[in-house]
Amino acid sequence: MSKDWNKRTALVHGGTRRSQYNEVSEAIFLTQGFVYDSAEQAQARFIEAGPDDFIYARYGNPTVAMFEERIAALEGAEDAFATASGMAAVNAALTSCLKAGDHVVAARALFGSCLYILEEILPRFGVAVDFVDGTDLDQWRAAVRPETRAVFFESTANPTLEVIDIAAVAEIAHAHDALVIVDNVFATPVFSRAIEQGADVVVYSATKHIDGQGRALGGVVLSTREFIRKTLEPYMKHTGGAMSPFTAWIMLKGLETIDLRVRAQAASALALAEALQGHEKLARVIYPGHPSHPQYDLVRAQTGQGGTVVSFDLNGGQEAAFRTLNALQIAVISNNLGDAKSIATHPATTTHQRLSEDQRAGLGITPGLIRFSVGLEDTDDLIADVLQALGAA
Repeated sequence: MSKDWNKRTALVHGGTRRSQYNEVSEAIFLTQGFVYDSAEQAQARFIEAGPDDFIYARYGNPTVAMFEERIAALEGAEDAFATASGMAAVNAALTSCLKAGDHVVAARALFGSCLYILEEILPRFGVAVDFVDGTDLDQWRAAVRPETRAVFFESTANPTLEVIDIAAVAEIAHAHDALVIVDNVFATPVFSRAIEQGADVVVYSATKHIDGQGRALGGVVLSTREFIRKTLEPYMKHTGGAMSPFTAWIMLKGLETIDLRVRAQAASALALAEALQGHEKLARVIYPGHPSHPQYDLVRAQTGQGGTVVSFDLNGGQEAAFRTLNALQIAVISNNLGDAKSIATHPATTTHQRLSEDQRAGLGITPGLIRFSVGLEDTDDLIADVLQALGAA
């Protein structure tokens, strides 16, 4: 791949491997294993495999490798490893580099499954975890200590859309030689500059904007070549969780259009946020790309765009939220995000329902909160749909 290519060119052509047939669209290598020309070749490959030497689909596959190279080029990372789901990526990024006696500092505003790994799984194996308000740098400074091996946070929190200063937290963590692991789903790889800003490891659920069309689960971990191949890859090779070749092909097709899709969705999300400002039925409207957001200046510096998700809080609580959700005619009720279809979610009773009432209250996940993932529908139609649904509240 040419180093001079701009982002959208790399998204179409990056990492391409063609077979002897010189196909236009990337080939799907649906095979679990590979044949060797000789026993000696098999022996040599198990000792040291080159970038186009494949052994077993759990270790690597040509279609998966194309996706990994293309997403790494987009993110500005040296390397990547594709996983079966976003949570497989989060789990691998954390577990592969931690051992008993290590310490992790994490932002407390996290997706429910991420909290489960940090609160339930890691402590079982002797890893201590402390939680902080991710937007409070003094809390990060106070929590990081000599045995801190990693810090973990969502760069934009789900679903309250708080934004964490990657560069500032990275400076604190790196002063103690701790890895900075960032779940960057809401920022999207289109707007991300996380590695440039100090992140050591970036994680995406490829299920979201990368596929972006509701077809497949997937995840990816991006970092230095040393971390991916020396720390993460051995863990993934021996514990499973690799991405299937067919899924990788879907993700490759998604990358071809992700820049166009995400920019259109972000533009519609800003328009929706503007239309909802001051609505009498709403206690608050949360959109990182709107000047009303408390971290608006940070958002402009960190990603330049507010992303594809708007959250809004109804005065009437859960009853009003449910009436609004049930009155939507375009947006569907589901728990995914980053899709071509607009998706509305009630986090308190779905994605974050396992949290206690006090935990949800502490994170700002109120009974009236709706997370609205903006799709590719006409912007005016979407705004009209949300406004008429609010009328039902």
